[in-house]
Amino acid sequence: MGAFRILTTPRPLRDIEARHPALQGAKSPMQTIRIKPPSSGETEGPRQHPGRDLLPLLAGAATVIGGVGAVLALADVDSPLRGPFTLFFLLAAPSVAIAAALRGLEPFGRAVASLAGAVALNMLVAQGMLAVHRWSMRGGIAAVTALSSLILLLVLARRLRRRTANGGAT
Repeated sequence: MGAFRILTTPRPLRDIEARHPALQGAKSPMQTIRIKPPSSGETEGPRQHPGRDLLPLLAGAATVIGGVGAVLALADVDSPLRGPFTLFFLLAAPSVAIAAALRGLEPFGRAVASLAGAVALNMLVAQGMLAVHRWSMRGGIAAVTALSSLILLLVLARRLRRRTANGGAT
């Protein structure tokens, strides 16, 4: 009964507790801290670039444009968009696959090398098809798609093999 009585009886406030501003309804110091906006002369700290949020949106739009270009060309649809969209697909598909393989390069060098590799791949496909007298628009698009997919799958397989060799570490 004595222990219960100690827990329930109010003890008198110590001097420092009696003078605490919170007893008069004041806010604690942590409740009054505000984030001060920088003045016009100060530079802000590190912030995320506002254009960085647009990157996934642009990648999705590029995928749709390339896919539409491939479908328009394979289906032989007579549309004014077929030419530009198909050209975009023929440059973007191999570029993305080659850029995935060149992860170690700086972004600008990676973009230039992947675009040059895409042009070279398209030219090799066209030259190979012309050499065996099997040129067709549909065959060229199918060959570029197959080679780009193969490059991308090889890159993904290499990363997966490297990840399993490291014991699941990224």
